[in-house]
Amino acid sequence: MARAEAALRARSVTVARGLLEHYDAVLSAHPALAPRLTPLRRSVAAHVRALGEGGTGPVKPAAASPAPSVSARPTTASAVSVPVATDPGTALRELAAAERTASDGHADALLAAPPEYARLLASVAASGPSTPIC
Repeated sequence: MARAEAALRARSVTVARGLLEHYDAVLSAHPALAPRLTPLRRSVAAHVRALGEGGTGPVKPAAASPAPSVSARPTTASAVSVPVATDPGTALRELAAAERTASDGHADALLAAPPEYARLLASVAASGPSTPIC
């Protein structure tokens, strides 16, 4: 059971980190969007931290890519590998789609989560799609 929970936490953190990486890529490509996106990015960074806390052991980043920073500040462009549209409006729509995908991933994980973690996942999943990005 502990292994299953650790794997669930690792998957949840990976989903949240992927979204954080997407925010960093958009902010790097379109710095003018910072006033609009920085508060939302901070929330996603807080989700990464919250989803990784507790459990049976430390959550390790995926082996395929380094973990993006979960600080309140975006990482540098060299640390970001998400392609971003050159049009800011398109980039925002793609980011909103990434928010929905992450939210769906957290909601899907609810079925296998222990009660306390399920409540956290539900909260994180609910906060994503309603975020006014566009």
